[in-house]
Amino acid sequence: MPEFLRSALAGAPATGPVDLVIRLGLAVALGWLVAVAYRASRNESDIVPTFPGTLVLLAALIAMVTQVIGDNIARAFSLVGALSIVRFRTVVRDTQDTAFVIFAVVVGMAVGAGHLMVAGGGLIVVGGAAILMKPRAPRGAGASAPSDEQFFVSLRVGLGHDIEAVVGPALDAALKGRYLVSMRTAKQGMSVDVSYRGFLRPGANAESLLKTLNRLDGIQNVELALHAPVEE
Repeated sequence: MPEFLRSALAGAPATGPVDLVIRLGLAVALGWLVAVAYRASRNESDIVPTFPGTLVLLAALIAMVTQVIGDNIARAFSLVGALSIVRFRTVVRDTQDTAFVIFAVVVGMAVGAGHLMVAGGGLIVVGGAAILMKPRAPRGAGASAPSDEQFFVSLRVGLGHDIEAVVGPALDAALKGRYLVSMRTAKQGMSVDVSYRGFLRPGANAESLLKTLNRLDGIQNVELALHAPVEE
């Protein structure tokens, strides 16, 4: 390993601007590899366009945080308190996406602390495992699916209605590869919020689907989005 890299990754906080730039550059590079592993381990229809870029930025930011903390425990607790006020309203839709968020955090922390071997080994082992366990595309979303528009359909249904019986036929007529994303109670248990996603069938359009769903008995609210809906 070149001497400038050896000194920059000595396992202690960066001692100069050159060391700091090297560590942050490596964090960006390894974060990019995390994003590459994410894309390779997921079906194209499951990828939110901004998520891979977020992984790269997250790795670099965590490397910066690690440099700020150093060996100062008081500073570490102060940063935890400061960062705890940040609240993101967008929910990570998939448990594997959550795993990749943690993956990027650990890689950034390892680079920031100067443990390049840990970061590199994790990329090889964890990234390789994720790629090997890539899920199959949902039935109905074949080779032509990525060229279609994928929608997230969020519905609020009154309690006491059979959700699938009410909305299933209308959704299946307009969407292919449709499956359930989430379900939760709302309005103090008086309603149920349910979300689906799927690809628009040829000839179907979002406006007609919205109007059809809105006319159904028991439907209180309908929302269609090209990205995952945010949590209220």
